[in-house]
Amino acid sequence: MFSSKEEFKAAFKEQLEDRYGRTLETASEYDTYRALGTLIQEKINNKWLHTQQHYKRNKTKQVFYFSMEFLMGRLLGNNLLNMDVLTLVEEGLDELGLSLSGLEEKESDAGLGNGGLGRLAACFLDSLASLEMAGHGYGLRYKYGMFDQHIIDGKQVEFPDYWLSKDFVWEVRRPDEAIEVRFGGQVSSTRDKEGKLHFKYEHYEPIQAVPYDVPIVGYKNETVNTLRLWSAEPSVGDTMSRAEKEGEFGHFLGHKRSLESISDFLYPDDSTEDGKRLRLKQEYFLVSAGVQSVVRYFEKLGVPWSSFPEKAALHINDTHPALVIPELMRILMDEKGIGWEEAWEITRSSVSYTNHTTLSEALESWPVGLVRSLLPRIFMIINEINERFCQELWSTYPGDFDRIADLAIVADGQVKMAHLSIVGSHSINGVAKLHTEILKHREMKRFFHTFPDRFNNKTNGITHRRWLMHSNRKLASLITETIGDTWIHEPQQLSRLMSRKDDLSFLDQLHDIKHQNKVEFAEWVQQTQGITVNPHSIFDVQIKRLHGYKRQLLNALHIMHLYNELKADPAMEMVPRTFFFGAKAAPGYHFAKTVIQLINRIAEVVNNDPAVNDYIKVVFLPNYSVSMAEKIIPATNISEQISMATKEASGTGNMKFMMNGAVTVGTMDGANVEIHDHVGDDNIYIFGLTSEEIWEYYNQGSYSSSSIYHNDERIRHILDELIHYSPFSKGETEFQAIYDALVTYNDEYFVLKDFPDYLLAQKKVSQDYQRKRQWNLKSLVNIAQSGVFSSDRTIQEYAEEIWKINRVGALK
Repeated sequence: MFSSKEEFKAAFKEQLEDRYGRTLETASEYDTYRALGTLIQEKINNKWLHTQQHYKRNKTKQVFYFSMEFLMGRLLGNNLLNMDVLTLVEEGLDELGLSLSGLEEKESDAGLGNGGLGRLAACFLDSLASLEMAGHGYGLRYKYGMFDQHIIDGKQVEFPDYWLSKDFVWEVRRPDEAIEVRFGGQVSSTRDKEGKLHFKYEHYEPIQAVPYDVPIVGYKNETVNTLRLWSAEPSVGDTMSRAEKEGEFGHFLGHKRSLESISDFLYPDDSTEDGKRLRLKQEYFLVSAGVQSVVRYFEKLGVPWSSFPEKAALHINDTHPALVIPELMRILMDEKGIGWEEAWEITRSSVSYTNHTTLSEALESWPVGLVRSLLPRIFMIINEINERFCQELWSTYPGDFDRIADLAIVADGQVKMAHLSIVGSHSINGVAKLHTEILKHREMKRFFHTFPDRFNNKTNGITHRRWLMHSNRKLASLITETIGDTWIHEPQQLSRLMSRKDDLSFLDQLHDIKHQNKVEFAEWVQQTQGITVNPHSIFDVQIKRLHGYKRQLLNALHIMHLYNELKADPAMEMVPRTFFFGAKAAPGYHFAKTVIQLINRIAEVVNNDPAVNDYIKVVFLPNYSVSMAEKIIPATNISEQISMATKEASGTGNMKFMMNGAVTVGTMDGANVEIHDHVGDDNIYIFGLTSEEIWEYYNQGSYSSSSIYHNDERIRHILDELIHYSPFSKGETEFQAIYDALVTYNDEYFVLKDFPDYLLAQKKVSQDYQRKRQWNLKSLVNIAQSGVFSSDRTIQEYAEEIWKINRVGALK
């Protein structure tokens, strides 16, 4: 790419001058970022073109990964790393008086996701390219991200996240590949002389799906795959005819704006009919554009339709893209003239589905009337799929009405997207061993009995390139110095670090790197939040979406308890601890927003009390993002993974923390179970109810949070502080909802039940942290055992067992 720093510097200055009309002396920092980004993009383009040509020439089977979210993070540093020029560019910029880290800050986090679902999808794309596999992402090009979170008077306030206000240098708009997506209208049918049905679709609303392609660069290879993002734009012919018909340009503009709203922002509020309609429109818009694009690609191969599953794998990431199934059926039957049975075999053999949750509210259902009016032909196909499936069930389980009603895709006036995804896929996978077992034996037990061969587990993973090699370069360098660089391509080779478990010098080096990361993060917190934190304190971190089952509330109540203890006994010995939170609550999720308010109230009280703030600090980091996570994870000592058992499907933050030497405090939930299996009892702090114990409470209905409240003085004291006058409530009633959720409404997520055990785990953390050698060993074990949680391993399993694709190898 660049043979030397001198070549890079010359090319960079030429780009800055010729493309942007700036010199080093006159350019702003944003100018220099754009010049660097476009220069790197130009170097990527040749590999990108070559990769796509290779796939087409060799008729390579390709994976198309459909997801509503792709939380990519900033791409500049990641692309430099994967192209193996990170150090060269960094040093070259330094010689020009520029800072690479400063330029990286000028790139917006692409607002293409909300949480773990999008971060996982981003890791998978990185691994596909780095493993030289043909795999691409299909998503939406949202104009606005989830939202820009501000904390005002301790409360979350949402502002628009217009991440596209500046150029996104990595995207390429391809209007010549735009696709028409149709909504509404009427469907009529006729029979030809042979009795075959033909369907006519008319009076629909057409919308153009314009693709914006983003290159996904493989690590130190020639592979560059594609993330294709669809943007909603009005069809030129349709809008012009409307303008002429209505005779007013203003109507045209209003219509244009209405259409473009489909790709405005992620997850519109679906508590209203208009919101439901917009969200369903979004999902079908993504699916229809994507499936039509895949079909276009396939037809260029010149092979029979029966070969479709051998050339294309369509993967549904959660239920949002479930309409892939009826949309592919529609195209095969209505446009390509294929009969139902053959179209169904092609579709089912091509589509696979990942389930990410056991939460009922996250398993989407849509009102029949909405689907019928918005997607009339798609509804007809779904209805037919349902009828045929129910007939199969009747023949297998004659007279079992309850089973058929339970498994039906269309029932009780709803279209059930998880059921559609299962029936129309050849593979259904969970994302951690425990999660998959829950799906098979509880949540989807009857489906598992119906399709036992389709269910399988694929434990999630993370890309070690971004989350260790890029975000924690000092640690990555030490690892390479210690065991060589084979771990970069085979992350499970990290286990060789265990040979240094008795090497005090090496353990000290691990400690020193962690401390340097803490110092740097503390400086960033001071600069951005104006809060001084002690880098010698335990950095205790919980960063994830704010939800009741993730139990940030349990963490907050523990801090209140510590505060009460210190106030009651000023002489109490305590290892200083800084608690960091980063989380967004969905705008309509009142309880979660109240928890954020409580955390900020706790921070206000604790941080301004000189009697305790040498021992406890609380920092809520607003607008949590991928780039913020890259700063905080390398500096973390304690990773809070404290969800209620049975609720967290997997988690990936737990893996990122582990890989960077943090020690987990967690329940036996999600992938925590597998982390525990790998690191052992001594290197993780497990507490709380198990999934079996929780199911027992559910089955017996025997849980009583009010009895815990009345019998545990510590809990009663804390909860009373929420509703009676205290430093935390200030005599107001704003935290009554939290009290009621825990006491009046019987504590849905078992916070009070797990609280005493959580306290014991946290006391053990404080005790162990003071034993430097033992703590450093815990950190080492977590790093050494983290390789199995690389997304490279996960993708290899998907490739071999679900998608049936192979490594392409060196592209010639």
